Amino acid sequence: MNGVTGVVLAGGQGRRMGGVDKGLQLLHGKPMVAHVLARLAPQVAEIIVNANQNIEAYEGFGHRVVPDAIGGFAGPLAGLHAGLCAASRPLVLTVPCDSPFLPPDLFSRMQQELRDNDLAVAKTGDQPHPVFSLVRVSVRDHLSRFLSAGGRKIDAWYSTLKVIEVPFDDEADAFRNINTREELKSA
Repeated sequence: MNGVTGVVLAGGQGRRMGGVDKGLQLLHGKPMVAHVLARLAPQVAEIIVNANQNIEAYEGFGHRVVPDAIGGFAGPLAGLHAGLCAASRPLVLTVPCDSPFLPPDLFSRMQQELRDNDLAVAKTGDQPHPVFSLVRVSVRDHLSRFLSAGGRKIDAWYSTLKVIEVPFDDEADAFRNINTREELKSA
């Protein structure tokens, strides 16, 4: 656990939820990000929140907040890059702010499978979940070059690395994310 920094990706614009900051939307009386932080904290040595708006609100949860270094809401890779640049540990575990049910054993299972790969990605059935990843900080410069060249697609960057997909079929519901107001109501 001492070798991992948790990075909560909260840097998006929440377009599918009407432009609101998804991590700050209430679920059972608490912001979604509070649920994510509660599940992530026991698994990691430190937590960094990647956010590009409502910085003070995210700082209120007691963790360091870092914005994307690349402007224009460049997506999850920009958030991962910000987390890799800020991390003080050799591994980074990423989770999105809109998945409040993430598995309590996410890190342990990902670490077990990482071996000599650059990163591990959670998968349920045939569906990879690229924002649930365990990444070696040593790929930071590689990602910087990819982003500088205009790359934004997470799958395109992953295809240039040694990646292992880690099955979580026994916990498929844990990867449910909440993208719309309807999904928030039904959760």
